[in-house]
Amino acid sequence: MLSRFSNTYFFTATNLNWINILETNEAKDIILQSLQYLVAKKRIILFGYTIMPNHLHLIWNICEGNTLQDVQRDFLKFTAQQIKFYLQENNQQILNKLLVNAKDRKYQIWERNPKSIEIENELIFAQKLEYMHNNPLQEKWKLCKSPIEYKFSSAKFYETGTDELFILSNGII
Repeated sequence: MLSRFSNTYFFTATNLNWINILETNEAKDIILQSLQYLVAKKRIILFGYTIMPNHLHLIWNICEGNTLQDVQRDFLKFTAQQIKFYLQENNQQILNKLLVNAKDRKYQIWERNPKSIEIENELIFAQKLEYMHNNPLQEKWKLCKSPIEYKFSSAKFYETGTDELFILSNGII
C-alpha cells in the first residue's frame, strides 16, 4: 500500500552563485505562474512554497504519469528562460552576472542539482513546511515580521485558508 506521501518532495532550487535574481515581484510572479500551470495540467499537487530573493522552497507531489526528474527539469528550464527574458528587458546588469561558458547555454539562472528530499510522514511534512514559512523571517532577510505577512509564501493559506492563486492543497491527497 502506498503512503499518502508517496511522490511528495521538499524541493529547493537556488539561483546561480546565490545571486538575488528573484528579488523583484515580477521575477517571483514568473515562478508562481509556472506553478499555476503545473497544477492546472495536473503534473503536481502543490502543498507549500516560499520564494526568496535567491532561492525557493516547494513541497509538491508529483502526479501519476510524471516523474520528479521531468517535472523539475521542465519547471527549472521554463522559469530560467522566462527570467532570462525578464532580465534582458529590465536588468542587464544582473543578467551579465549569469554569463556562463557552457555548450548548451549562454546564461545560467539556477544552480545545478537542486535538492529534492522525499517526505515520508506527517512529521517531516510539518517540519519542512514550518522551515520554509519561517525562511523570510531569518536575520539575513527580515522580509516580514510574521510568516503570513510574506506575499510569496503559502503561510497565509495554512493560517487562514486563503489561496488567492488557487494552486494549493492542504496536504491531503
